Amino acid sequence: MGSAPERGDPLATTGQHTEALGRVRDELARVLVGQRSFVDRLLVGLLTGGHVLIEGVPGLAKTLAARTLASTIDARFQRVQFTPDLLPADLIGTEVYHPKTGEFSIREGPIFTQLLLADEINRAPAKVQSALLEAMQERQVTIGPETRSLPKPFFVMATQNPIEHEGTYPLPEAQVDRFLLKILVDYPDRADERIILDRMASTAPETNVDAVMSPETIFELRRAVDEVHLDEKIREYVLDIIATTRPGNPRAENESSLDLGPWLELGASPRASVALVLAAKAWALLDGRDYVVPHDVKEIAPDVLRHRLLLSFEAEAEEMTVDRLLQRLLEDLPVP
Repeated sequence: MGSAPERGDPLATTGQHTEALGRVRDELARVLVGQRSFVDRLLVGLLTGGHVLIEGVPGLAKTLAARTLASTIDARFQRVQFTPDLLPADLIGTEVYHPKTGEFSIREGPIFTQLLLADEINRAPAKVQSALLEAMQERQVTIGPETRSLPKPFFVMATQNPIEHEGTYPLPEAQVDRFLLKILVDYPDRADERIILDRMASTAPETNVDAVMSPETIFELRRAVDEVHLDEKIREYVLDIIATTRPGNPRAENESSLDLGPWLELGASPRASVALVLAAKAWALLDGRDYVVPHDVKEIAPDVLRHRLLLSFEAEAEEMTVDRLLQRLLEDLPVP
């Protein structure tokens, strides 16, 4: 699996795509220090048309990352601070009555953008989360009797704080499953934080970046993701990973010594299989290849699966985490 399949020579096109993505990475690196892994996962979401859920404590540049990415790809950007008193109309818009004419008109909400930052999404009540769910899945919203399509591309970056639980509304499983990836953002190391101090410890830090890609180019890159080759053995490997997470289901074809049955209440759905394949293809493209290798699947699998698995009471009692479980699965399952 270490070499490209024999099927034409798309290297020139692949090289152009790699160069375009490299420019975006370079621009983001001017503002975001030591966040290459985070940035690449944001790009995976953008390249696949998926949405991302970002979890991290305050102050780790999650909002800055969203705003900077929007500037880099020359996309319209809106940030909505989710709060317990937020109403669906505050997000999607509402009908406005005009007394002089006796008619209604539609006032569009902030969701009519290309890149939406849903800040602290778990602070919003169920009705707001439901309104966002339609937008994420259908790329449209319904206001009164009218259904309107959202701008293209439409990309949602939602954040949540893993520490605070007071005044929050846990996201429903159906909502969480709509996110392609759940990205964990951690503290920077000491060297990176020193660079952050040098750049940002100012009353007016420089956070401007150049627009090096257009939204139209994103659709070209998405077509390139679709064309990335996925070998049959890697398809089976993806199915093995997914099957191993399902309690009570037949074991994976590549026999694993790890039985996850006692640890999991809910396994990954077919939507997870599709998401893992798409994310692995995007990861390969980011790495400058037009074919997927097993490492691509292993690298992105935790981000695709961590929010789709539900631990059993036994796992919680033994302080097992989803990430530790996924690490054991990926280490134990034979690689093609």
